[in-house]
This record gives sequence, structure tokens and C-alpha cells, in this order.
Amino acid sequence: MIRLTEIKLPLDHPEGALKSAILKKLNLPAQDLVSFTVFRRGYDARKTSAIHLIYTLDVTVTNEAAVLKRFADDLHVRPTPDTTYKLVARAPENLKNRPVVIGTGPCGLFAGFLLAEMGFRPIILDRGKIVRERTVDTFKLWRKNVLNPESNVQFGEGGAGTFSDGKLHSQIKDPGHRGRKVLTEFVKAGAPDEILYVSKPHIGTFRLVTMVESMRATMLSMGADIRFQSKVDDIDIDETNGERRVRGVVLEGGEYIATDRVVMAVGHSARDTFQMIYDRDVYVEAKPFSIGVRIEHPQSLIDRCRFGKYAGHPILGAADYKLVHHCSNGRSVYSFCMCPGGTVVAATSEEGRVVTNGMSQYSRAERNANSGIVVGITPDDYPGHPLAGIAFQREWESKAFVAGGGTYDAPGQKVGDFLAARASTAFGSVLPSYKPGVHLTDLSACLPDYAIAAIREALPAFDRQIKGYAMDDAIMTGVETRTSSPIRIKRGEDFQSINTRGLFPAGEGAGYAGGILSAAVDGIRVAEALALSLVP
Repeated sequence: MIRLTEIKLPLDHPEGALKSAILKKLNLPAQDLVSFTVFRRGYDARKTSAIHLIYTLDVTVTNEAAVLKRFADDLHVRPTPDTTYKLVARAPENLKNRPVVIGTGPCGLFAGFLLAEMGFRPIILDRGKIVRERTVDTFKLWRKNVLNPESNVQFGEGGAGTFSDGKLHSQIKDPGHRGRKVLTEFVKAGAPDEILYVSKPHIGTFRLVTMVESMRATMLSMGADIRFQSKVDDIDIDETNGERRVRGVVLEGGEYIATDRVVMAVGHSARDTFQMIYDRDVYVEAKPFSIGVRIEHPQSLIDRCRFGKYAGHPILGAADYKLVHHCSNGRSVYSFCMCPGGTVVAATSEEGRVVTNGMSQYSRAERNANSGIVVGITPDDYPGHPLAGIAFQREWESKAFVAGGGTYDAPGQKVGDFLAARASTAFGSVLPSYKPGVHLTDLSACLPDYAIAAIREALPAFDRQIKGYAMDDAIMTGVETRTSSPIRIKRGEDFQSINTRGLFPAGEGAGYAGGILSAAVDGIRVAEALALSLVP
């Protein structure tokens, strides 16, 4: 097939316009066009009065070689690349130990899936519960202020991505055939077909729940052993002749599993696991992350600013945004994990702390838009120890817990009051969506002074890009601290820990991904590396 890129058509183009555009682009008679499919559909909304759809199409013609020759100098007419995923290996029949995957977030899920597909019969462990039971526990926090530290937004089947917007776009340069593998398996598990072609695919929480269950069933059918409420308490590491090598894992109840290959895909909030591997002298280093708040506006305001007269158009859906401001104090403030038509959720995994995150359903039909507004920080802000970033996060999460009233309610403040440096005492036109509740206060006690100053400078700058962004009644809820892992478990080109053979750090918790798609792709890459380390 031939791939055509940058085919632009009006938002409300007629059904036959795509075919006409192909024939015009390739200068072909109608009988020479055999078929075409949409590979990608995005939109250009820079001019709200004339929003265009932008297509990438895969086209079959009667004389492909001749057409490609005529357009040899046109970068928008190229052979369709092969994105079919091919397994890199098959498990040997005499495999001594089954590989172990720790974690069932997007990274662990796809690492385990690929290993099962290749015949390695992995043992997959998760400290939390199956997704339905985990949902019940999560709702207890949201509705009754009751936290289960082992079963919540962070821990359990599906990982933190299950309670999110389900975004499936990524900033990794080229997800290629691995990214296509992720989307294809998601569709097989129940995701809508459109995630294969829309430019910013998303799934939503409720659909993710059923998809995770479907993938679990498929892995079991391929020979995987999946165990929940199975927290890894220790990793057994042999040190012989100056070489460190994994030889097993120990579960919380004392069970020992012999293995010489472990995928560490624990997510960015497994703080006790980070401490454990650091105590075992696995090489860990501090890395940058970001902290801030969640901000909510009427979704209708964002739609009007982004889409103008086309606000509410079914193809465009609820509008999103991406903002960044470089501050006079040297900090950068940016929007993070923007959730159109969603809700702000309680995302703590530790008692006595408050953490916020964003979530939305597939419909994105809730009244408010929400996004993290976060400030970049570096290990210079928490010096001295590779795990110092964890202590830094805990400090501000604990202060947010106190400022919210000590009940898992979150501290909140209206934007107008925040900019005026005064505590809020009453909600305005924008009501917060965070459950169990929001306690109005002054958020300046919940973040470092430099972060407060940076956000105060950034909000008016954002208002110049989205009119009304700094509206007085927009509501801010604190704190957002789990933007990414505060550590990196450093690995080499073979994807193994640089000082511990057989340990494969993976995904967001290890510092190598950010978001569902990039974490899943990293899981595939690690599974491939693990397989190739076992197969000659």
C-alpha cells in the first residue's frame, strides 16, 4: 500500500471527499483506486473559524510502483511501513526458572503479556487486588474517607492508569510496531476501534477495567501465573566473584520463588519497594519530577476557547489543552495529564497524606475540565540521598492532609484568591469534583514558596492563551506530587540493572516511561530483552 500524509479537509466534509482528495493528490482516474483506510485522523484548530481534519491514509492502487516513482520526491507519498508486530523469540523447552514480573500496571501487563505469548509462562505478582475488588476499595476512600494502603488508585490490577483518562498518545519519538501492538491488543480486549486511528486516543476508566480483565484472561490461557495480594518483600541477590545476580524473590508471607529474571514494573508510588531495592544495593539515582495542584474550569469555557463556533462538535469532542510558562525565578510551569470533561480524584496510597490526580470516562461528559498545573523540580531541591525525593513528596502530601482537615478531604482555593494571596472561604461558579470533599483554605502552605510564586506568575500567562483561564472562580485542589517517579533504577543497553544481572527495571516507576502507552511500550521492550537473554 501507499501511505499519504497531510491530507487536509474541512471539519464537516462530505463522505466522498476523502476519495476525491486521494484521486487529486495522486492524479489518478477513479478506476485506479482500489481501496483506502484511515490510519490516523487529527485536527488543526489553530484557526477556530476554519478547523480542518488532517488524515494519514493507506491507499491501494492498481499500479503502485508507477505511482511511487512519480512521487519519489514527495515526502507525503511513501510506501506504507509494516507495523505488524513479530515476536523476537520463543521460550526454550528446558527453561529452568520462570521469569517473574512485579506489577500489573501498563508496563507489567504488557511485559507479562509478551512473555506469555512467547511461551515463557511468567509468574506475575501484584501487591494489590483484582481490578473489581480494587475499585470497591478505591470508592471507599472517595465516598467514605477510608483508605486501604494496598488497594487504591496506585496499587492493584491495571496500575495507576486504570483510574485516569486512559490517554493513549505519547511523546516517545516513534512507538512504531510496539505502539501498534499495544493499541491492537487493547482493541482485542474491548477498546473502541477508533483508538487505532484518532490522533489523541483515550479509553476512560470504566472501559479500562473490563479491558484489563480481558487481558488477564488471555494471559492465563497462554500459561501465565497471575497472583494478586502478593507483595514482594525482598529480592534474593547472589554475589559471587564480584558479580551480582538475581536468584529469587521473597513474598510478604515468606514464600520464596526461585527465578533468575525479574521485571521490576512497580509504578511510581511503590516507595517501600524502592527502599527495599536500595537497601539491597541495587543502583538507584534521584531524578527530576514535578509538583503542583489540580485546576478545574467549566469544560464549556475550554471548548469555546479552543474550538470557537465548533464547540461541541461530535468529531472534536471535549477540548483539551497543553500549556507551559517559563518563570522569572527559573522554574517552568506546565499543564500535566489534562482530563477533558473529567473529575479530580483522591490518589494517595499512604495514610495521613493527600494526593490528587485526574480521571475521566470515555464520554468525557462531566461539567469540569481539569489538569495538573505543576512546577518542575530537580534533585537540587531535595539533595543528599537517592530516595530524598520520596521524603520531599511525603512532606507536602502530609501538609496537604493537615490543610484539608485531616480526613482525606483536599485543600482547595479559588484562583482569584490564590492570585491575591488570601484564603478562600466560599466556592464560586466552579464547584470542585474531588471526592471525598474539598476544604477551602490557602494553598500556599501546601507547596514550596518557589512553586507558589511560579504558579502565581504562570496563571495570568495561561489566561493570555486561553481567555478565562485565570477566572476568579476556577478552583485549585492540592496537591499533585505523583507526576512521575522520583527515582531512576538505572539500566544498561541490555535493559538490565547496571549492577545486578537478571533485574530488568521497567516503566514509569523505574524512571523510563510516563503514561499508559509509553509504559506499555517499555514493557514490550523489556520483555524482548529478557527473552533474548534466555534464548541463544
